[in-house]
Amino acid sequence: MILDPTARRLVSDPQMKVFCILSDERAFRSKSPAMFSAVIKRIGMKGVYVPFMVQPENIGAAMQSLRVLNIAGANITVPYKEVVVPHLDILSEGANIIGSVNTVVRDGNKLKGYNTNAIGFMDALDHMGFEVAGKSALVFGNGGAAKAVVFIFNWLRADSIIVAGRNNQKTREVAHRVSGQSRSLESLTEGPLHAHIIVNATSVSSNEESPELSKIVEKLQVPKCELVLDLNYGRMQNFWEEMATSRGIRFMDGLQTLAFQARRTFALWTKIQVDPSEFLKAIEGKDQIDF
Repeated sequence: MILDPTARRLVSDPQMKVFCILSDERAFRSKSPAMFSAVIKRIGMKGVYVPFMVQPENIGAAMQSLRVLNIAGANITVPYKEVVVPHLDILSEGANIIGSVNTVVRDGNKLKGYNTNAIGFMDALDHMGFEVAGKSALVFGNGGAAKAVVFIFNWLRADSIIVAGRNNQKTREVAHRVSGQSRSLESLTEGPLHAHIIVNATSVSSNEESPELSKIVEKLQVPKCELVLDLNYGRMQNFWEEMATSRGIRFMDGLQTLAFQARRTFALWTKIQVDPSEFLKAIEGKDQIDF
């Protein structure tokens, strides 16, 4: 694990609360440290949030380091949201059901994993005024974020859930959790889809990232769709937004969801309730933040 220089100076201070994000080399491209640090400063807490880069073979040692270094809390992001699960002492009910963790709280020598992706997504839907019950959902992706989204749709009593992704086996596994339907990406253009809401839970939003997915989304026939929600944000070109705009469908990027899940994470770490608007102020106008 590579320790940020700021963390080296601060982990020995008993009054300093140290929070972090664990990822691969993407840890140093994440803006989560800037977002959380801004909120920490705004509320007057003595704390710091730093990025840790971890190689896949060292994820177990990295989790043990949270105990050794007295890290107060950690965010877990791609590609480790699922692989950290065996290294935790306790899972929240939601994290256990979803099988994915994005937030770790240290309590003494115990590490407890939570999934605030799910509850943050639910908070954002509520904030948007979108009623899920009785509606049909189409979710792109089969990783930790997709699992969280599918869990919430099922929890809120969606009428039906379609999960689409490149890896057919993983897609079937995610859909099976909620008795949903799995579809290959290519099959989505074969005819009209019954979907009131479309959620992109992949990391892809621009044509440059995936021309193939861009073409599929452009050809979607979704006459009843009311909302397209891309969990990514900050892209110069976004084919999800372009598709929604061309059909007169409401579009939302991931800013609201990010703010709400960050609020939930911070409350788990500190017991302090911070308004989501404070997180939005810290991140608006910045590049992509993943956690």
